[in-house]
Amino acid sequence: MRRSIMPVALAFAGALALAGCASGGGDGGDDGSASGATDCSAIAGQVRDISNGVQNNLAAPQTLEGLQDYLGEASDRVEGLMEDAGDDTALIDSLGSFETALNEVSVYADGLAEEPDEEDPSVNVIEQDPDELASQQSAVQEASSEVSASCSTS
Repeated sequence: MRRSIMPVALAFAGALALAGCASGGGDGGDDGSASGATDCSAIAGQVRDISNGVQNNLAAPQTLEGLQDYLGEASDRVEGLMEDAGDDTALIDSLGSFETALNEVSVYADGLAEEPDEEDPSVNVIEQDPDELASQQSAVQEASSEVSASCSTS
């Protein structure tokens, strides 16, 4: 038993270390401009993570309540990132556009309904219009890309 746990623990620790490096962990140096660029890149990375999570949860929601909870948490995270953006107006504006896209997804999700599955009525399914789903996911992705682009202009 111990032999199978150790490789898993090492793989998990390695993944955490890589995630820290990939998400901009570490300090950005003492130079204010380098730190600003690092902060913007870190914020853009978090927005990319939020975007991916929203798109995945929207594509295959377990429940409507769970989807709305996730969207609310995502919006709260974006508001926190806006506070972290300091006085970078381009970044703040792009974060505002991203939050607007999340709000539109929430409005879309409000219009969805859970219905019993035809094959197994004990299971609820959430039917979605594939075109509208794609449109919502595209809007979130584009808004996320705008945040990344704002970092290169800052």
